[in-house]
Amino acid sequence: MSQDIWVWVSAILTLAIMSYLYKDNPVYKCAEFLFVGIASGYFVSIYYDNVLYPNLFQPVWRGFGTLFSGGSPDPIDLVRTMALVLGMMMFARFLPRGGWISRWPIGVMVGAYSGLAMIGAAQGDLVVQIRANLMPLFAPGSWSTLTGAQGLTEMMMGSLWLIGNLILVVGLLVTLYYFFFSKEHKGLSGRTAKLGIYLLMISFGASYGFTVMARISLALDRLRFLYSDWLGLPIIT
Repeated sequence: MSQDIWVWVSAILTLAIMSYLYKDNPVYKCAEFLFVGIASGYFVSIYYDNVLYPNLFQPVWRGFGTLFSGGSPDPIDLVRTMALVLGMMMFARFLPRGGWISRWPIGVMVGAYSGLAMIGAAQGDLVVQIRANLMPLFAPGSWSTLTGAQGLTEMMMGSLWLIGNLILVVGLLVTLYYFFFSKEHKGLSGRTAKLGIYLLMISFGASYGFTVMARISLALDRLRFLYSDWLGLPIIT
């Protein structure tokens, strides 16, 4: 078994978290609170060292500090100074009668981030997805790949390569049609919308499968840590 005290601490906390598989218990809650507290403190310190101090406190102090000391002042960054004032107004939330002051910085923050999120989503998702679906219905060279296939496997792969773009474009259209509510989904319209539902469920199922695989990978890594690093048992692969 390991002689490192931190390996023992990590193993005990790992078992405490895994105890939730049995039921919710005080040991699990203790480990959970410890993790949240340490993570919060760590990220606050990282955020202060990498963001607040170099990008806010230091430039603002450089402008006002030289001004008060009588030296040649640097230009005062009004944008950063206003950001500092708005950040300090956030703490008015803890005042019994001054809580309304915190609504101003919250409104500025929500508005600014909403605008940035809309631009980022349009440039990073919407435009890219539209450009990715502006493609020919049949991939160039797919027919020659199909006719030159040798064997059933290559023929099936060539067939999928031939109609891959067609499936993608048709799937996109029927999925978007499902969200078109100006026409009642009956008859051909209803069958088209239902096909869009099926494709959405396939997409959600694939995303969920990837998520489960990622979580299983994390669980296997912790089990490897318990068996190998902590207990020192050999792992047969």
